[in-house]
Amino acid sequence: MDDRRYDLVLWGATGFVGRLIARHLADQLRAEQGGRARIALAGRSQARLQALADELDVDWPLIVGDATDERQLAKLAASTAVVATTVGPYLRRGLPLVLACARAGTSYCDLSGETLFVHSSIAAAHQQAADTGARITHACGFDSVPSDLAVLLLHQRVTADGEGTLTRTINVLTSAWGGISRGTLDSLLGDRAAARSDPAMRAIADDPWALSTQPGAQRPARTDNVWPTRDALTGRWVAPSLFGPFNERIVRRSATLLDAVDGDEHGYGQGFDYHEYLGASTTPVAPLLATGLAAGLSAARAVLSSPLPRALVSPLLPGPGQGPSARTQRRGFFRMEITARTTTGAEYLAVVSAHGDPGYAATAVMFAQSALALAVDAPSAPGGVLTPAVAVGATLPDRLRRQGFVLSVERLPTRSRSVVTTPDPPARAAE
Repeated sequence: MDDRRYDLVLWGATGFVGRLIARHLADQLRAEQGGRARIALAGRSQARLQALADELDVDWPLIVGDATDERQLAKLAASTAVVATTVGPYLRRGLPLVLACARAGTSYCDLSGETLFVHSSIAAAHQQAADTGARITHACGFDSVPSDLAVLLLHQRVTADGEGTLTRTINVLTSAWGGISRGTLDSLLGDRAAARSDPAMRAIADDPWALSTQPGAQRPARTDNVWPTRDALTGRWVAPSLFGPFNERIVRRSATLLDAVDGDEHGYGQGFDYHEYLGASTTPVAPLLATGLAAGLSAARAVLSSPLPRALVSPLLPGPGQGPSARTQRRGFFRMEITARTTTGAEYLAVVSAHGDPGYAATAVMFAQSALALAVDAPSAPGGVLTPAVAVGATLPDRLRRQGFVLSVERLPTRSRSVVTTPDPPARAAE
């Protein structure tokens, strides 16, 4: 890649999230006293790009282009080692850039939380990216870096301790505060609209293994979580998570990619069973809180998925290019606790937390550091349509720790348990 003009092109730099990412990149390179990454800003408007560069006080090259022009995208991909794109909704706009990067051997990262888009990317680009060495890396924000890295770190610790492989693994978002932008809503609604209108897409969206690669293997029975429940492993009441189903599919893809590369003795293991929830509380009213969270989520999905109710609430939602205020972003935070049991019966707890609005301030850091890891760190993964854990899991955890993120793993006190040698039965796996 030494003959490429740039190390990293930020595509969609003048959008709401793009500006946050550009600022973090600028601050990061100044902190490194010049850094070695050659960065360019790209978007549709020369004037807006120049205004952003002036605001950031950087002299980075500016690239004006159109996300629908395949010739421009091919030229863009050939000019850089990595394209980092915030231009969504990805299902509607994203695949041409993925294909251009796969053909050019250019690595790529995005903020997609769209199952149907990632599925189409795998089908269209995985083999070509594997052939050219392009690391096509989806979901490099709050969806799904914390979930994906936490399980990878658990796997590494369990392996180092000689405690077999992971079995039941439960991720609980115990606390969070932040806002939401129109871009996030558009991505979510686009996925749902496509699934409603096409039975084939609906089958993909409903398949918990839709993003996995496990040819010929029997997949353990799993379903998406739609009911409040008292989880048997953590002992706490939990509710379904709006973005949990997508994160679960990304983590399962990581598991099957690692299994395909390393074999079961090094991957997460055949008994790996991952679910993601919202934590209700640990108080006596936890069952009521979990039920309320689940009911609220169901109501929100019904409103946002139906044209008439959505039209009625649309004036209350953020407009295009808008998002949380700077104050909300500063005050935001999140904390995830991921509990895992192994085939030997050992139990571990991983914690991922950070200050800053999860979907914006914290996501800007996660995305920028993922892009830099792809651009300047030594590659540790082959090409293909990958996940954050597989593509940049070797260096991204330390990069995030240097930005103030907490990513930790501890072994829990031993309890009297039988050794687990098979996946949980379907009834339990669907809790």
